[in-house]
Amino acid sequence: MKRRDFSLQLAGAGLGLAVIGAARAQGGAPVEGQQYARLSPPVAPTVPASKKVEVIEFFSYACPHCYAFEPVLEPWIKRLPADVYFHPVPVGFVAGRTWVPKVFYALEEIGQREAMHVKLFAAMHVQHLPMISEAEVTKFLVSEGVDGGKLDQALKSFAVNTKVNRASTLLGGYKISGVPTLGVQGRYTVEGAVDGSHERALVVADYLIQRTRQGA
Repeated sequence: MKRRDFSLQLAGAGLGLAVIGAARAQGGAPVEGQQYARLSPPVAPTVPASKKVEVIEFFSYACPHCYAFEPVLEPWIKRLPADVYFHPVPVGFVAGRTWVPKVFYALEEIGQREAMHVKLFAAMHVQHLPMISEAEVTKFLVSEGVDGGKLDQALKSFAVNTKVNRASTLLGGYKISGVPTLGVQGRYTVEGAVDGSHERALVVADYLIQRTRQGA
């Protein structure tokens, strides 16, 4: 296996230079084809009017590497500049857990995504619950306080199916074959571990965010 809207502010070019400096300090400036890949053709980003740069995390609750990435990723998300639009995109190809995208967006629809995010990861990688089927996952979520009726209604809704289809389209556009992977502005992808390090992956993502601002 090769993995929420959040944001904060980047203080202009000075911090941009600091990001590039940090990248160099951690093994040199990232190299295309080694630490990141360029998409061809690019994918059109979709960002709110107040944002400029889109960053996507492709992930699965079934992926142990995504689980390991989570503690490193969360603080980074909270430090993101105000013009960066970060959002996760769930995938269903890991370990046969095809339910992941549908359940993720259903929880989002009923306002339970954040509350259940860590619990779903823990259920699979700490409690080692199998949760192969959608029914098993639903049973677990209800046991954790989610309203079963609302969840069931959301799982069958047009809104959730639309989001699942959109996620599938993004998956294909970004050519995602493994998770966790970060996508930047429809132009670049970065695997969740670069040179064996989750932290290095995020330094590369910072570098690519800055390159995007510069029009690269």
